[in-house]
Amino acid sequence: MTLVSALEESFDIAWSFLEKSGELRGAAESADIILDSIEQQLRKGERRKLMLANRAISNYRAQVAEMPAVRPRILELVEGP
Repeated sequence: MTLVSALEESFDIAWSFLEKSGELRGAAESADIILDSIEQQLRKGERRKLMLANRAISNYRAQVAEMPAVRPRILELVEGP
């Protein structure tokens, strides 16, 4: 598995899960958080796509929990649903 395919597949897994669970808040910012998490893990040597996705989901949830409640609503208004 190439790094690009590991990134793409793990991103798709994490995104689909968060989308189905209704946890995504603002497409651009959500994508950035997920991608940053996966990229950091890849740099450390992780290649298992499910591990990459699961850790990205956990990281996303942690970062969203720290966001002010108003911010997701503003992003939704700017980016659309």
